[in-house]
Amino acid sequence: MAVLNVNIDHVATVRQARLADEPDPVWAAVQCELAGANGITVHLRQDRRHINDRDVHVLKGTVACKLNLEMCMAEPIVKIAEQVRPDQVTLVPENRAELTTEGGLDCARYKRRLAQVVKRMHKKGILVSTFIAPEDEQIIASAETGCDAIELHTGMYANARSEKAAGRRLAELAAGKDLAIDRKLVVHAGHGLTYRNIGPVASIPDLCEFNIGHSIIARAVLLGIRQATEQMIELIEKANPKPSA
Repeated sequence: MAVLNVNIDHVATVRQARLADEPDPVWAAVQCELAGANGITVHLRQDRRHINDRDVHVLKGTVACKLNLEMCMAEPIVKIAEQVRPDQVTLVPENRAELTTEGGLDCARYKRRLAQVVKRMHKKGILVSTFIAPEDEQIIASAETGCDAIELHTGMYANARSEKAAGRRLAELAAGKDLAIDRKLVVHAGHGLTYRNIGPVASIPDLCEFNIGHSIIARAVLLGIRQATEQMIELIEKANPKPSA
C-alpha cells in the first residue's frame, strides 16, 4: 500500500514573501500529520528561498511521522543533514535559477560523490533516496552506490499533452519501478502530481510512497480561506460590535 508524504515548502514560500513569521510550515506539518500523512517532506535549498535551517531543526523535533529532507549534494547542506539526522534524505539536483526541481539527479555522472554522501548518511542512520528519471543507468547507479530507495520523477507524465503520451510515460515509470525492485530498491514517486492526475500513477503496483506538495498547498488555500475570513470577521465584530438598535 502506497502512502503520502506532504511537501510543505510552499507554506514557507508564502511566509518568505513578506519575510514574516507566518504561515509557519511547522504548523502545516502538524495539520498534515493529523490528516493522516505518513511523512513530511521539505527541501532545504542553498539559497533558502523557502525552507530555512530553523524550520528543519524544529521539524526534526516535532514531526512524529517520517521526516524526508530533500537536498542537493553540496557540502554545506550535507553537513546540515548529518547534524539534523532526518529519517530520510532525498538527493536532488539543484539549479539556483529554477522555479522548482527541473530534472532528476544524474547519479551515473556523479556516482563517486553520490557514494560518498550515501556512506555518510548511513553512518548517521539516515535512509537515502535519489530523485531520478526512470532511466536504467540512473536506477542502476543508485543501487550500486548503496541507496535505499529511489523517487521516480513523474514530471514527464504530468506534463504529457495527450492520453497516448501519458500512457507511454506511465509505462516508463512501471518499467523503472520493476528494475529498481530487482535491484532491491524501495520505489517512491513524485513531481507534478495533482488531484487530477494521481490516479493512474497510484495504480502502478509496488510504488510505496508519493511526495506531493504544490497541488495540496494550492487546494488548501481555497478550502481554508472561507473559514479564515469568517474568523477574521468574528474578531473584528467582537472588538467593534454593532450598535444596538
